[in-house]
Amino acid sequence: QVQLVESGGGLVQAGGSLRLSCAASGSIFSFNVMRWYRQAPGKQREWVAALTSGRSTNYADSVKGRFAISRDNAENTVYLQMNSLTPEDTAVYYCRMMGGWSDYWGQGTQVTVSS
Repeated sequence: QVQLVESGGGLVQAGGSLRLSCAASGSIFSFNVMRWYRQAPGKQREWVAALTSGRSTNYADSVKGRFAISRDNAENTVYLQMNSLTPEDTAVYYCRMMGGWSDYWGQGTQVTVSS
């Protein structure tokens, strides 16, 4: 069983940046898909970014060009670099790691962007 812990959220002004981290309690080498999601108050959880083991990345249109997902296998961590933040990015952000039959979620970290 692998536990995921997100960190790096907080309060930031519009136009600012944050880097979220998702640290796994064990090796992430076997996980071939990493994803970030977010859920704003009163809204459904939505997919934000994805990274495959082949280093292919995909982004939701709403964050394309502003967010970047990456992984560090040595640190067992996945990152989400968020730039040019807007109030519409305010949400709880969750990471997810999948591989084979495994599918793990973190507990979420709050990101609040003030105008």
